[in-house]
Amino acid sequence: MFDPVHLRSFLAVERARSFTLAARRLGLRQSTVSQHVGKLEQAAGRRLFLRDTHAVDLTADGAAMLGFARDILDRHDAARRYFSESPISGRLRFGASEDLVLHELPAILAEFRRSHPRVDFELTVALSEDLHRRLDDGDLDLVFGKRRPGERHGELIFRGRLVFHAAPDFVVEPDGPIPLVTYPPPALTREIALDTLRRAGLGARITCTTDSLNGLRAAVLAGLGVVLHAARLPPAGLVPVRAGRLPDAGEVEFVLLSRRSVLNEPERALRAVILANADRLGRDG
Repeated sequence: MFDPVHLRSFLAVERARSFTLAARRLGLRQSTVSQHVGKLEQAAGRRLFLRDTHAVDLTADGAAMLGFARDILDRHDAARRYFSESPISGRLRFGASEDLVLHELPAILAEFRRSHPRVDFELTVALSEDLHRRLDDGDLDLVFGKRRPGERHGELIFRGRLVFHAAPDFVVEPDGPIPLVTYPPPALTREIALDTLRRAGLGARITCTTDSLNGLRAAVLAGLGVVLHAARLPPAGLVPVRAGRLPDAGEVEFVLLSRRSVLNEPERALRAVILANADRLGRDG
């Protein structure tokens, strides 16, 4: 009933909130993407998007279609992978931020490896800043990490709000500096946390510094303080701090960076898989 090509265009428009950006990501003309969505709406007998010159928003039926589209494409891709083996071969050195590997990314990488068994795949997990340095040094081919909003390096995959997290029973004291658990400098979230607290007129007291996400989680669960983290990728057991003392820290962007301007076949294949699964990676949960 629903063409997978039309469903992919629908999901791309929903992610980008723009037919133009969706077409650019898919490598298609805007008119083609509009035609795909129109045919999907015709097949469903419902309007899926509300469009005007400034915005593209889902209708209630469009929101319902999201889940169906993801399920249909998941099964379609699984069948395609089962009955075909990629001829792509070569070495691929991939770096990923620790934030990402505790959620959907490992399952997506497992699917990539099953679909491309001839690719010699190497994974490095580290802080985004360390991954950027290793990419510049030529030790990695692709990196999936973070940047501040407004920065230009990398290809945007999804955005997420930064929120202070703590143990469920942690109480922020009404006075005094904010106890902060953080990565060592020059970690991006450390800089943003300190800048955010300083702009709000609040002091910060570093109670734990560790280069491990498990270390951060352990320190926060032990009640040593709060940690600034992407709300969409929370460490297990931590909850957003609801206290009014802590200010809004804004957003962070998760981006894909490459070592070379023209990607080789394994790099193009992994980029395509990550873009196709951007909704899973950035899904609230």
